[in-house]
Amino acid sequence: MPALAAEVVGLQPDLIIAGAADAALEAKKRTSTIPIISGALADAVHLGLIESYAHPGGNVTGITPYLPDLPAKQMQIVRDLIPGAKKVGLLGNLSDVKAVPQYEELVEAAKKFEIEVSSPEVRTPEDIEPAIQTLKSEKVDAVIVLQTTLTLSQRWRLPKLFLEYRIPAIYGYREHVEEGGLISYGVDLTWCWRHLATLAHKILHGASPATLPVEFPPKILLVINMGAARALGLTVPPLILTRADEVID
Repeated sequence: MPALAAEVVGLQPDLIIAGAADAALEAKKRTSTIPIISGALADAVHLGLIESYAHPGGNVTGITPYLPDLPAKQMQIVRDLIPGAKKVGLLGNLSDVKAVPQYEELVEAAKKFEIEVSSPEVRTPEDIEPAIQTLKSEKVDAVIVLQTTLTLSQRWRLPKLFLEYRIPAIYGYREHVEEGGLISYGVDLTWCWRHLATLAHKILHGASPATLPVEFPPKILLVINMGAARALGLTVPPLILTRADEVID
């Protein structure tokens, strides 16, 4: 990524669209003048990408799909789905800057629910199945899949693996449920990227990213795949079904 970022900045474009916060960070290291936007900015203040969400103050802005309290609510869904859950796995690449705040909040939420957490190391696609095997051997009741570039890129594969190992999984993106995943609770990622075009339009017509606030998606979606529930032998409680924004059968 550093080499790609250097190449893109070297082309001197009018605007750089970064895939996520990690890409935005690499681009910002190499330019303070070319506008950079992303539909997946995470932990942007802490990473030094912006001064604040309301007043970015530099050359970076965009949309953040990583909202405070969202991971804790994913842990609550685990408890609602499996009331007796005692151990939950966390699956994601913790070297991804987007993963750290999610992981920390999930660990804190687990303490409140008196749930033990397991998070085997995952850095590459090849690490995923061994990590799931580890979680299976540890008898986790469910897994929460972190919102990272790696897990999103493997969205077609993860639901198959969790079904094979008979582990319920909760995701942050609807895209996983479309591929056969059980439940997702998070923002509409498609909306984030479509709406990013609005920011691109403003910047290309003279607006400064320094004065364009980082935006938050307007709605959090709960999506359930009933086919996946049946395949896992799970009964989805009415409490969860009545809250669902979409049910895929």
